[in-house]
Amino acid sequence: MLNWLQTLLGRRRTDAASIPEPLWHSTLLRYPFLAHRPEAKQLRLRELVSQFLAKKEFTGAHGLVITDEIAVAIAAQACLPVLHLGLGWYDDFRGIVVHPGAMLARRHTTDQAGVVHHYSEALLGEAMEGGPVTLSWQDVAAAGMLAAQGHNVVIHEFVHKIDMRDGAANGCPPLPSSAAYASWHAVMQPAYEAFCEQVTMAERFGGEPPWLDRYGATAPAEFFAVACEAYFVNRDRFTLDFAALTTLFDQFFEPNRPPAQ
Repeated sequence: MLNWLQTLLGRRRTDAASIPEPLWHSTLLRYPFLAHRPEAKQLRLRELVSQFLAKKEFTGAHGLVITDEIAVAIAAQACLPVLHLGLGWYDDFRGIVVHPGAMLARRHTTDQAGVVHHYSEALLGEAMEGGPVTLSWQDVAAAGMLAAQGHNVVIHEFVHKIDMRDGAANGCPPLPSSAAYASWHAVMQPAYEAFCEQVTMAERFGGEPPWLDRYGATAPAEFFAVACEAYFVNRDRFTLDFAALTTLFDQFFEPNRPPAQ
């Protein structure tokens, strides 16, 4: 860790130090989708990042040293989804593990004959229910360049954390009423089904491939996370394909946002 983060963590947990101007400025330059927000939102984000860093514990894997640059970059992207919701949405975990690059996770599956198959899966990140978030720094660092394609591994994994708040990653965050759940599914389900159909047509019949990451077609929870990546880092392009989801996400992530004209 470099000096600023060490100083921050030496303070009382509730006494978050302001991020140094050069460090914050370099973060905005590296991730333009953070800078392309009104000044008031940038100020709110900067304050939230300081609070986030005071509450979380970063661990570098395989010799990776957690620097101020790494910690602030991850925190700034992680705080985007809760900019208007508050850090309470992340209070069920503390650890963030950062690998230099993609990590290999051991998996197993059982086929219809009852045979168990073991394999390794390369992961850019992983969110565990009640546990830490794991990220590849290589992919976090590239987020500024990947925003045009709607990709962001930090937002993806932290949206999974939001999704898991009610105990299940199912593509729907905790909502205040049965009516709110019904409204959510009335928009998300047809969008998910249409996206899965587009992916199938592209893969099997040579149809036009979707702009959104086709990994979203693997499960409703992944569709929610993939859609949120694009919504936060390339809102205009995302809205071209998913205008109804933009409205839905606005209502959840920024409930006081004026409706689009």
